[in-house]
Amino acid sequence: MRVHVLGSAAGGGFPQWNCNCQNCYGVRNGKIRATPRTQSSIAVSIDGISWLLINASPDIRAQLEANVILQPKRGLRDTGIGAVVLVDSQIDHSSGLLMLREGCPFDVYASRMVHQDLSTGFPVFTMLESWNGGINYCELAIDGSAITPAGFDGLRITAVPICGKAPPYSPHRHDPHPGDNVALYIEDMNSGTSVFYAPGLGGLDDTVIDYMQRSNCLMVDGTFWREDEMIFAGVGTKLAREMGHLPQSGRGGMIEKLRDFSRQRKILIHINNTNPILDEDSPERAILAKEGIEVAADGMEILLDASEDALAKSSSLAPDVSAQVPNQGENVGVIR
Repeated sequence: MRVHVLGSAAGGGFPQWNCNCQNCYGVRNGKIRATPRTQSSIAVSIDGISWLLINASPDIRAQLEANVILQPKRGLRDTGIGAVVLVDSQIDHSSGLLMLREGCPFDVYASRMVHQDLSTGFPVFTMLESWNGGINYCELAIDGSAITPAGFDGLRITAVPICGKAPPYSPHRHDPHPGDNVALYIEDMNSGTSVFYAPGLGGLDDTVIDYMQRSNCLMVDGTFWREDEMIFAGVGTKLAREMGHLPQSGRGGMIEKLRDFSRQRKILIHINNTNPILDEDSPERAILAKEGIEVAADGMEILLDASEDALAKSSSLAPDVSAQVPNQGENVGVIR
């Protein structure tokens, strides 16, 4: 199974167009060693020809242009995208469907709650009906049953409900339902390998932990370094968990949780522009290297094959350093 990272940033990308935090200003002006990133999305394939697009970000057109593997050139009009899967109905994961309108009709797999949001509060499905009949909606069950998307023999997907809020435009924004947010357990039935993908993860319950333990590779929420990051950076008022994200540092944070998964390859994705781990020379980035945790970047490819060591760490990991994971109260997550 091949997993290709199309976008690795959180909503707004990096640098965010209207932000002058230390990271965004720094990467624009060459003050920090960092790589720009587009908004979170991955593509998965078994044969390297047909690709399952997971989340359609507003940056999808640029992402397709930057990744020629998704344009196989088999005909006058063509694409390598065989279907789309959505983990939620957030703008940064679903508005890219509008950019794919010339390819309608195509299959989109999503939970009932996501389908409801995208047919009412943000009616993308309804809007696209004018293009060759629009989207073929396929329900993504949240009862633990697995599906094989049409045209992807050998690939099996299980949606795992996770905690989180529906978007502000959702009819049930203040009335959470199972299926508002899901993680995906993706299996290659040929090689026996699997990946757990959760760009939004506010916490780990027993079910989530079980699927993570089964997986060869974990691609999980890397949005914030600290619980009060938006406040600390001076760009917002909400805490990480209030926004549905488990911060990396501090007691009970993502770093601590990932220590229980010593056999898995661990990759952070959906990284907010304020997160100091974007600075490759930051002490926070060095802490991740010591913990054996990678940071996703656009264009990154993960190969999972039974004949290889699927748990091998990426050669891009920074050298080992002596560092301790800070508590939330310590002033080490400064946006310099």
